[in-house]
Amino acid sequence: MKEKKKWALGCLVLLVLFLTGAGIMLAMLRFMVPSMKNQIPIGGDKVAVVRIEDVIYSSEKTVDRIMELKEQSSVKALLLRINSPGGGVAPSQEIYEAVRSFRESGKPVVASLGAVAASGGYYIACAADTIMANPGTVTGSIGVIFEFPYIADLLKKIGVDMEVIKSGKFKDAGSPSRKITAEERALFQGVINDTWDQFVGAVADGRGMDEKDVRAIADGRIFTGRQALDAGLVDTLGTFEDAKMLAKVMAGLPADAEVFEQEKARRIFDMLFGDTEELLRLKGRLLPGGVSFLFTGK
Repeated sequence: MKEKKKWALGCLVLLVLFLTGAGIMLAMLRFMVPSMKNQIPIGGDKVAVVRIEDVIYSSEKTVDRIMELKEQSSVKALLLRINSPGGGVAPSQEIYEAVRSFRESGKPVVASLGAVAASGGYYIACAADTIMANPGTVTGSIGVIFEFPYIADLLKKIGVDMEVIKSGKFKDAGSPSRKITAEERALFQGVINDTWDQFVGAVADGRGMDEKDVRAIADGRIFTGRQALDAGLVDTLGTFEDAKMLAKVMAGLPADAEVFEQEKARRIFDMLFGDTEELLRLKGRLLPGGVSFLFTGK
């Protein structure tokens, strides 16, 4: 009798464990698989919203989404909602090119600038047909920055020495364990200057401005939305709702046309360990070999 009770109890425990595991798996799948709301709605012509938010350290998902929307016949206009201080040079450029590709397909693009749309965030906006900012939006910051920590004195204080074996004299340039040489500084400055030239060219091309005029204000300074309007960096002032209406007008859609956007899917790794892009940001700032050049106001 006791054996039967043990056997029944064991089966019950296994059943509970199985159901618990199944519940966890279902919950994981719920967050891993995009909901049906993320799909492009079936129906009439519409405006699609794509958000550019936080520090820009990756571009793949945003670029894929923009390219997907470009191929959808029911999507008649793209509305970018930008709330970003900037980020990596290459990701910002990739998103910029995707937006320009959408625009060149004949569909209008409106960039709506939120609280902050600076540096790489503003770079992306320059690919739009029209840029709309709030009067108090922080924007501009046209420039490039490269920074890394110097901790040699701290290492010496705690008795830590670094031994470096490298294949070339510039391989450890930017190492936090020593100060850079004059030759290394010149190397980094050359890369900064070339990247800055690319930024200036993108602004001049997107805004229809003379490069000389862009260079005069491309010293890293920030503008309010109202100041940016006076400087020719934005086209008009207005809210996100105003930008929605403008996108409809530019696409020739009625005022009640649908405006939709994709929900951000949560990832299991992010749920457990935090935002992976934030981890990448910290790696790039703190670890040797993680040196990056940034379009950022941070």
